[in-house]
This record gives sequence, structure tokens and C-alpha cells, in this order.
Amino acid sequence: MKINVIGLGYIGLPTALSMAANGLNVIGTDLKQDILDTIKKGKMTFQEKGMDELLSKARESGNLSLSDRCVEADVYIISVPTPYIKISKKIDSKYVEKAVRDVLSICPDGSVIAIESTVSPGTIDDVVRPVLEENENESGKKIHIAHVPERIIPGNMLYELRNNSRTIGVDDPSVGEMLKEVYGSFCMGQMIVTDIKTAEMTKVIENTYRDINIAFANELAKICRRDNMDVYEVIRVANMHPRVNILSPGPGVGGHCISVDPWFLVGDYPDIVNIIRHARLVNDEQPRYVLERISEIMQENSIQKIEEVGLYGMTYKENVDDTRESPTLQLLDYMKQYAAKGIKVYDPYITYNMVPDQYQNFDSFLNDVKMIVVMVAHDHIINNCASLKGKVVFDTRNCLHDIETYKL
Repeated sequence: MKINVIGLGYIGLPTALSMAANGLNVIGTDLKQDILDTIKKGKMTFQEKGMDELLSKARESGNLSLSDRCVEADVYIISVPTPYIKISKKIDSKYVEKAVRDVLSICPDGSVIAIESTVSPGTIDDVVRPVLEENENESGKKIHIAHVPERIIPGNMLYELRNNSRTIGVDDPSVGEMLKEVYGSFCMGQMIVTDIKTAEMTKVIENTYRDINIAFANELAKICRRDNMDVYEVIRVANMHPRVNILSPGPGVGGHCISVDPWFLVGDYPDIVNIIRHARLVNDEQPRYVLERISEIMQENSIQKIEEVGLYGMTYKENVDDTRESPTLQLLDYMKQYAAKGIKVYDPYITYNMVPDQYQNFDSFLNDVKMIVVMVAHDHIINNCASLKGKVVFDTRNCLHDIETYKL
């Protein structure tokens, strides 16, 4: 069996390597030549524990090849971006549609297209299926469609790829059984075969559930701030209840899943969705709240210039190099609106310059600021907590416990 994985990003590449390393014949396709060139050299395009070893294993197996276009195969796995349209909040499905059309131009009769990209409920019926039907009428080929949404998180990708359960949405149960064998080459989690629309919906609401929980925690932080309560102690005690599990507040919500997927429901069901919309607005406003807290703390400590403040962390979560929808970048965008500039930035995982006033040396960063705003709880800052003594520290992640800090 030959597998063509289309889109070698944070999801497609680990999937392709896992299948190749476990005996499947895999062709990885990406339109970006620099990505293909990097992989051909035996190097990863992003940092993730265990991925270098997996890449080596996949290359040594002889089961992995690379291409800048789709090739003839039995199964096509599409893992391309699915952003949302800022104004309407609806999914922008152009990348998925293009990938499907590219596959249909070369795929053999009876092949299977499995879309891993997260899509809003109904996207396959409304966008993909008409393309398939058009192709079937023109070519006479019967192509099967499936939705197998990914469920992994940067920082723990390989463990979750192997152990998390998978949802396989199909029209034909026999196709679902075949895909269970394909994914079963590396996945030890339970695999649930269901219909396509259910698979679409379950993935979106998994991330929406977490977004709402985080928004609740962020509102609690503001309530507790107003009446001088410790929100972390409040949540700790409340979570002792056996049926309560409140997440922690933070400086915002980033990543390509939790900060994006709920908007699909807002865009598709505007007359019904209320809590989901409000949760998104609360979390999107959190970087602005952090900026307000920075101003308050500066005034309290007689820090006059924003140039004396440094943001630690640019990624959207700890111990990864993924900056997609990063709260730090959102905060910097807010500052641009006020024509403010000069705030310094450092992240040990971002080794190239992304923004103005970014440092590549931690000691130089510390020397040039009076106030540190911890935006990301990298192990690096926790292990170097002692070096922050003498600085004003605003810990938005509640990760530093050995020094005195300001909290959300």
C-alpha cells in the first residue's frame, strides 16, 4: 500500500514519518521546496523531542520519499492549513480544496482521500463532496472521502500521536476499517469509526470546550484582581471538588487549534452561538489585559519607559518553537495600535529575528531591562529563576515560585 501525505507541517510530517518508520510506503508532498530540502538533508523543520530520531528511522527504513507534487497512491492524507476568515469567522477552506483537486488530477480509481486538517462541520459536504462528484462525472473514477482529524499538541507530539484515540469519519464502514489498519501501523490508541460530519464536529468542539474553560479562568482572574483575591488559590481549592476541573488563566490563547477552531462555530451558527463567541472574545482580549497590568506595575515601581520592560517568551506554549497565534505577538500588535515601541523580547526557542528589539542572548536581555514579563513558562526561565532577582517580575503563567512576582 502506498500513502501520499500532503502538507509536511506540524501534523503532516510527524504522521508521514511515523508511517514510514513503521513499514508503510510513504511519499511526503509539500509545495515549499525549502521544507523538502531540509528533510532531505536529515534535518527537522521545527523542534520537537524525539522527532530527529524518528526522521532518522524513517529515512533509514527506505520507506520515505519526497515530492513537490501529489503522486499516484492508494491513500492520500491531506494535512494543510485551515485558517478562518477574520470578518465572517467562517473557515477558509481554499487550501483543502486545492489539495483535493490536486489529488483528483492523478489519483487512481478506488483510492481514499483522508483529510486530517481541522474543518468546520459540513465542510466536506459543502466544499469537498461537490469537487468529488464533479470529478466522478468527468472521469468515471470512484474516490472515497474520509475525515481523520489530528489530536496532537506541540511539545508532546509523538506520545500523543501514538497513544491518543483517533476518530475516523467515513461514508463506507469498510473504508473506515482499512484506515484503521493504516493508522494502526503506529497508533496504539482506540480508533472510532463514525460518520464524517460527527468527526468534523467532535474535533471542533474538543478545542472549543478548552477555550471556554480557559475564558472562564481568565474572567476569574479579573474578578479576583478587583477584590484582591488569589485566583490560583481559588482555583486550587475549587478543583478539589471531584467534578470541577478549572484550567489556569494566562496571557491569552495561541496555537492553530484552540484559538481558531471555535470561530468556525461562531461563523457557521451566528444566530445560536453565544457562550462560544464570548469565550473567544474574552481570550482574544487577554493580551490587552496583560498590557494594562504592565502599565499598572510600571507605575507602581516608577518605571517610566516601555524600553525598560522585556517580554520573555514568543511561542504560544512552553518548550516549543511554535509561534502561531502567540499571545506575545498579539500583545505586540496591540502596542502597534498605540504607536508604542521599544519593548524588548527574548525567547530561547526562537533563534532568528522575528520582531524589532528581539534579543538572542538571555544575559544581554536581562541587563537591558528593569521589568520582566513572563509570557511563556519555558523550562529555561524556571531553571534560571535566580537570575531574575532584583528585577520587577510579572509572571502571567504563575510558573515562578522561588521569587516575589506580580500575577495576573
